[in-house]
Amino acid sequence: MRKFSLTLAATAAVALLSTSAYAAGYPERNITMVVPFSAGGPTDTVTRLVAESMSKDLGQQIIVENVGGAGGTLGASQVAKAEADGYTLLLHHIGMATSATLYRKLPYDTLNAFEYVGLVTDVPMTVVAKKDFEAKDLKGLVEYVKANADKVSLANAGIGAASHLCGMLFMSEIKTPLVTVPYKGTGPAMTDLLGGQVDLMCDQTTNTTKQIKGGTIKAYAVTSAKRLAALPDVPTVAEAGLPGLQVGIWHGIYAPKGTPKEVTEKLSASLQKALKDPNIIARFAELGTVPVSDAEATPAGLKTKLESEVTRWKPVIEAAGQYAD
Repeated sequence: MRKFSLTLAATAAVALLSTSAYAAGYPERNITMVVPFSAGGPTDTVTRLVAESMSKDLGQQIIVENVGGAGGTLGASQVAKAEADGYTLLLHHIGMATSATLYRKLPYDTLNAFEYVGLVTDVPMTVVAKKDFEAKDLKGLVEYVKANADKVSLANAGIGAASHLCGMLFMSEIKTPLVTVPYKGTGPAMTDLLGGQVDLMCDQTTNTTKQIKGGTIKAYAVTSAKRLAALPDVPTVAEAGLPGLQVGIWHGIYAPKGTPKEVTEKLSASLQKALKDPNIIARFAELGTVPVSDAEATPAGLKTKLESEVTRWKPVIEAAGQYAD
């Protein structure tokens, strides 16, 4: 029995040493970071900024691969099935949490199919309308849409998109269903809002700040706790009378389940360094957001956020009844 115990202990020690040695040499080649959305979108922009900075720190290039489709679940599924060696990562937004309820047949277990690396940023949303929309402020907007719900159109970039999620929360908060118009991406949705073909949209500052500053769309509120430096004249939802609409589109980095802890911790440390990069801080500010704290850019920080957001969004999605197959 003693000989058997010693053998087990020796085997465990060898495995631990192998893992530690692997982590010490990691990375030895390029890393792929999957973005589950098309190139040019807000999540893609965030990913490329972070990947560039982390590449410098890690000494190997992080190659961004766009795997769009099915509201981000195709890309997430690809990473969930990848080899757990630290060379395939996923940068996903809040859709990682909402997909757990939104999709009836999800090809992975949201909370158990991945290892966590850390949170990256939390992008505020904006409640916006076509330039000549009647309401002057958010209170007036709510009153108007309640009285004209069958005539007001609410655009979104498709099932599972940030604008879709924010739109559902908006309708939940005002207890009024609106005519929703889904598009195949943020670009065409914004084009029609600019052209006046649709009335409203609730989307990320990364997509709306330029148009708001240019006066080509009307802004009613930002969904952050404080006013944004990039949009100082736009009130928060709490100031405007709709505090329950406070929400951000947070982004996090994941690795396949089974990726060595030493590897995810090394990636987390690199992420924390990247989020202090002056270029990232400046570019995030232009997009109306800021990097998260060191405590949040950790496996524990991301795990806590994901679990709480799955719980938060479940009743909102169920009440809306807008599921995807």
